Amino acid sequence: MVSGHIFHCRKNSWPAEEYVGRTALQLLDFDGGAPPEQAWRRRLNSHANLLKEFSVTFMEAMRMMTLGLRLWSYVREEASHGRKAPIDPFTKERCKPSASQGVPLGGMGSGSISRGFRGEFKNWHIIPGLCESSPVMENQFSIFVSRDGGNKKYSSVLAPGHHEGLKKNSDSGISSWDWNLSGQHSTYHALFPRAWTVYDGEPDPDLKISCRQISPFIPHDYKDSSLPTSVFVYTLVNTGKDRAKVSLLMTWANSIGGFSHNSGGHYNEPFIAEDGVSGVLLHHKTAKDNPPVTFAVAACETQNVNVTVLPVFGLTGENHVSAKDMWNTMVQNGHFNQENFSAGSSMPSSPGQKLCAAVSASTWVEPHGRCTVAFALAWSSPKVKFQKGCTYNRRYTQFYGTSERSAVNLVHDALTKYKLWEEEIEAWQNPILKDERLPEWYKFTLFNELYFLVAGGTVWTDGQPPAIDEKASLGSKSSKRGTKDTKPESLKDSHVNLTSEQAPDSGHMTNGDERSVSKFAAVHGSQMQEQNGGLKSEEPIPYLISKDGPENVGKFLYLEGVEYIMWNTYDVHFYASFALLDLFPKIELSIQRDFANAVLYEDRRRVKFLADGASGIRKVKGAVPHDLGTHDPWHEMNAYNIHDTSKWKDLNPKFVLQIYRDFAATGDMQFGRDVWPAVCAAMDYMDQFDRDGDGLIENDGFPDQTYDAWTVHGISAYCGCLWLAALQAAATMAHRLGERHFAEKYKLKFMKAKAVYEARLWNGSYFNYDSGTSSNSKSIQADQLAGQWYTASSGLPPLFDENKIRTALQKIFEFNVMKVKGGRMGAVNGMTPKGKVDDTCMQSREIWTGVTYAVAANMLLHGMEHQGFTTAEGIFIAGWSEEGYGYWFQTPEGWTTDGHYRSLVYMRPLAIWAIQYALSPPKAILEAPKVNLMDRIHISPHIARAINEISIRKIAPDNRCFPSSAFNCEC
Repeated sequence: MVSGHIFHCRKNSWPAEEYVGRTALQLLDFDGGAPPEQAWRRRLNSHANLLKEFSVTFMEAMRMMTLGLRLWSYVREEASHGRKAPIDPFTKERCKPSASQGVPLGGMGSGSISRGFRGEFKNWHIIPGLCESSPVMENQFSIFVSRDGGNKKYSSVLAPGHHEGLKKNSDSGISSWDWNLSGQHSTYHALFPRAWTVYDGEPDPDLKISCRQISPFIPHDYKDSSLPTSVFVYTLVNTGKDRAKVSLLMTWANSIGGFSHNSGGHYNEPFIAEDGVSGVLLHHKTAKDNPPVTFAVAACETQNVNVTVLPVFGLTGENHVSAKDMWNTMVQNGHFNQENFSAGSSMPSSPGQKLCAAVSASTWVEPHGRCTVAFALAWSSPKVKFQKGCTYNRRYTQFYGTSERSAVNLVHDALTKYKLWEEEIEAWQNPILKDERLPEWYKFTLFNELYFLVAGGTVWTDGQPPAIDEKASLGSKSSKRGTKDTKPESLKDSHVNLTSEQAPDSGHMTNGDERSVSKFAAVHGSQMQEQNGGLKSEEPIPYLISKDGPENVGKFLYLEGVEYIMWNTYDVHFYASFALLDLFPKIELSIQRDFANAVLYEDRRRVKFLADGASGIRKVKGAVPHDLGTHDPWHEMNAYNIHDTSKWKDLNPKFVLQIYRDFAATGDMQFGRDVWPAVCAAMDYMDQFDRDGDGLIENDGFPDQTYDAWTVHGISAYCGCLWLAALQAAATMAHRLGERHFAEKYKLKFMKAKAVYEARLWNGSYFNYDSGTSSNSKSIQADQLAGQWYTASSGLPPLFDENKIRTALQKIFEFNVMKVKGGRMGAVNGMTPKGKVDDTCMQSREIWTGVTYAVAANMLLHGMEHQGFTTAEGIFIAGWSEEGYGYWFQTPEGWTTDGHYRSLVYMRPLAIWAIQYALSPPKAILEAPKVNLMDRIHISPHIARAINEISIRKIAPDNRCFPSSAFNCEC
């Protein structure tokens, strides 16, 4: 928590009046048409510079050459099976990334489409794990204005004509449209999940136009926040002396980006729904046996607005009306024929042919009058299929069914409910936006960083077991869920070990659930047998049904990043999870339950690790998985295969810390009891890394933590601090759950480990990077107090003396933050004691956006408000401001000190919500008794003797996987 008087770094540098004339703002202040006071803003004629990607140094390249060759071979192998490797630095997008992004469309987990600040629809993420970044330029809003009996006309696409995606395809194509908008007097205003585009006298000097984009991202609403739909509300103000006929046009291509239209077999059809909603359905047949997608584009007819459609037009004029003829019709008439609603379904498209549709909404605007016109877009892809065969129903199908035609109901509800959505969004955002203590840049950046929960490849299922692709699994021709007469084979013969704590809870399963699980086991039963001491690579893990209690909120996945295609990467979720905990806590608990289940599993399929070429088993019992997989999430975990993450030192402590934080923040005792066995297993698994019995884990001389290119030797500041925090969290949780034995055990270990940690690493002003003797062992790591960050966030006693904590944070601020371009870049990961950036490896010299936000949150938690907001503002200046590098709505994992990015659209920057968490802690933590529960844990003599007599099993520091026999869970 912070004081109320020290937010002196507040800036008011983004007033709307600097972008839109005061008169226009006043005129548009009708039905929500005016942009908000706080928002991220750009002019539409702003240059969208190409982004610069990082490069490795010569020495880094030499050190990573063998890894690079193995990775290249692995990428090729995956491609031979028609799959994309989780990490593929060799294949580049056709469309080079640029500084052109804006607020994405839709809710969470049903596929996403982004929209650039200049109006282009791009970054198509409909199929899980695949993102087509190129814009589809046929998808546009356009305007046609007629005055003075038709003697004065204006027409233009409402996007700048200098867009790099616009090419001269043919005289009959979209290049024949009027691209008359310069963008000089048009501006974009973003406050996720809404955005405003204001056209101040463009193209008609006497017409003020505002387009408000609204998506149903509503915290704590687990229904509407899953809907794949967006609304575009146009506010029109006529400042002229004569009435104007205004026709707005929405055009849409039957495409999911890239060359998806080339497959053929797509068709369109008009529709008329209730409450004046009408438009066109575009049925898209996806390639490679992916589930189909149906788009609905629609407008709402009212007493003053007339809606007409053109169900099909093409780009060449062959077989259908051409794009040029469609445009000329609108210029001439301002509408289409009403009879088009009776056209029925079009003929399916031929391969290579692109079908488009148009919806027009026309109205008369009186002199000095105002009018509102609303359009909506929905995309219905009810099933989500992963490349290794499993298919799930998306979350929204619980409310709209599994028909692709539910797109009609989606656009109908969007057009009739968007005002209610806006009320709920404003009720959520206003307390923060109106808090005068907060810097203005922080207010809108806090909300805009949430773009990732929509655009980050999220998948939200209905929580039920998957439909089984028997064709993929057994060579049969059908795909279905379970049937009554199927009996599961024994899991004892499986490569997966299922503990009693994880067996599906019959109290929370329907008969259908039981049958589905049985069917899954039976279909794959023949694949779940050991052969020659190993198991087939395609063997799946039985679907995990969480004990979610009476309310099933489904299962949620989001990517580490669009370039790192791994679901729910846990070491990164450690930072990002504050956003879900604050806004969708039931989703956060669901994710934690998935990992708690995963901890107790073992998957003995062999995997080759690329860093050293050694082989090991995919998932070791007791080890927290790095991720939930890529092509078969939940069933084939640990898609990451550069290192053997069963030997990583941060994953298990991070699991325990997240579990305790969520337990403390929600006050959910049932959740705590459900996941407690996994907490015990995760803690006990770490005993093998305490090689000298001092209670503190040691690193193994390779990058065995989230900084997976930065080697650590011996005791490390980062992993050691996480371990201390996990010991205290586990002890406190055990005490609260009445597990006295474990409370005593973990407290004793904590006391021993803390003394060793401070003695070995504290140097008087910060904790050394590690206890080794390498050239960077005394480096200042920005993330050295990550464990203390979680400790403070969970309401636990500080790990160290408060003066030590503040001294270390001040050192980080003075060196890692302020010595890099005066604090205008964020916190560099590593800094030498001499004030030079640590160039030991690629990651030590990078500035990680999410880590910077986490460090800032830690500073705020310890009363260092000026340092905290200055640190976080560096990310805003470098990434979001006009003087920065152009990373808005695509915040990367990190950048170098010269601003070159690595891994755009990344999960970790959601850690900005840890700052808000620090400012406004959960009620359960604020109201918790101010008692040090560690003081209430009394260690009995026999427990102390037992702990001291435990034999410490020595493990050589190599990269081989730990055998499953080494694991022994005491719980």
